[in-house]
Amino acid sequence: MKKRGKVYIIGAGPGDPGLITLRAVECLRKSDVVVYDYLVGSEIFGFVREDARLIYVGKKGGDHTVSQNRLNEILVEEAVEGNLVARLKGGDPFIFGRGGEEAEVLKKAGIPFEVIPGITSAIAVPAYAGIPLTHRSFTSTVAFVTGHEDPTKEESGIDWDSIAAVGTVVFLMGVKNLPQIVAGLRAHGKEPDTPAALIRWGTTPDQDTLAGTLETIVAEAEKRKFAPPAIFIVGGVVGLRDDLNWFETKPLFGKGVVITRPEEQSREFAALLRDAGARPVFFPTIKIVPPECYDALDGAIENIDTYNWIIFTSANGVKYFFERLRQQARDIRDLKGVKLCTIGPATAAAVERMGIKVDLVPDRFISEGVVTAFEGMSLSGQRVLIPRAEVARDIIPAGLTRLGACVDVVTAYKTVSSGRDRAELLDLIARGKVDVLTFTSPSTVTNFITIMGAEWTTPEDLKIACIGPVTEAAANTAGMRTDIVQGPYVIAGLVEAIINEFKNDK
Repeated sequence: MKKRGKVYIIGAGPGDPGLITLRAVECLRKSDVVVYDYLVGSEIFGFVREDARLIYVGKKGGDHTVSQNRLNEILVEEAVEGNLVARLKGGDPFIFGRGGEEAEVLKKAGIPFEVIPGITSAIAVPAYAGIPLTHRSFTSTVAFVTGHEDPTKEESGIDWDSIAAVGTVVFLMGVKNLPQIVAGLRAHGKEPDTPAALIRWGTTPDQDTLAGTLETIVAEAEKRKFAPPAIFIVGGVVGLRDDLNWFETKPLFGKGVVITRPEEQSREFAALLRDAGARPVFFPTIKIVPPECYDALDGAIENIDTYNWIIFTSANGVKYFFERLRQQARDIRDLKGVKLCTIGPATAAAVERMGIKVDLVPDRFISEGVVTAFEGMSLSGQRVLIPRAEVARDIIPAGLTRLGACVDVVTAYKTVSSGRDRAELLDLIARGKVDVLTFTSPSTVTNFITIMGAEWTTPEDLKIACIGPVTEAAANTAGMRTDIVQGPYVIAGLVEAIINEFKNDK
């Protein structure tokens, strides 16, 4: 049977990837084609299938990539071919998003469609700026108005008398027409001392708020060269921002923090940074790949019952070991009687997700800490297996051998360069979007230098943060200074250390 096409008209929300709805994510994950706009946040695409086709149809500053008519044709053509199509829009598709027009075209063409509402910037952006749109002490009325009417209309469709009488007025896409909007409000009764605010890139770490009054806001916007995308809010509730500004006061608000570890392993890191107000910048310098040969690991698994201990030095080692265990038609029952040690709590969590209890986690989450943890035990004649990266320090095997153990080190995975283009990061640095470079292992450091080039020098205003002394030593060896090194050596500790660094600066 031929697959039947359908179009999901999806609101992606105002910019913060955490504000997209569960239904939107569900539809994105099953769509074959994603037709998306300019204001869709880049991290939203993490919910899209790897094999989905992406079609950009956005407009920026009035510059249309494709016309609306052509966009409508694309939606129909893709659905007729039997594809599930995600029409992905910033904010909400039915609030000044032309979603209604696109739905009409689909209906006329006989294409099934579904509308997934999004959190509109009209309510989310003021909330992130500490401005409640209604408040019992100020107003119980609010109006949403387009600041950019259809230019083909002969006269304005805005009822200025009615709008000026509303307690809070929110204009979307109104920066270019700000003088005319302010003039219209004042001409129809809004007092010149009425509080007003412009907010651009709302709900993101780039959020920028300009507060004033109807009398001052135009001149201040021109002075600051305030540019789209932004919304304009008018009303007494704007004055509450001084007390309710919660987002822009976060400890890392607006700071760009580069994550150099593999992107699939960066979710926790990125989430902690966002919670602190930072902008996570994904620039993975390494990727994790299988070893060229599994013979040594397979041999160890075949004789797994002969080992007394298995030591995991990373979550990657856990992942690849248990994947190979399953491929060898074995499971966790084959580990009965074998004790498990992990280098730290994150690796321990990876093991315990497999349904197995970890027997030993050292107090210091480094190789030396593992050796110290075993020093009080009798290891004479004990067999120890260490499934790890192809290239790694030999502190643990050497230390345990000295304590009398028989240690087998087998390659479970390889760390290789990600091959990222250095121009991408250099552009962000040049635009002032990077404040901190983070390194979570020596391999992230060495591959960063490979990508950036040995001649690259760290800008003076850029901070370097390392997770632990081993990574710090690698950075120093590479000629980079280190500003932030934390303990304990876990991601949450690294984020806390970055926060403390900027607190101290303040």
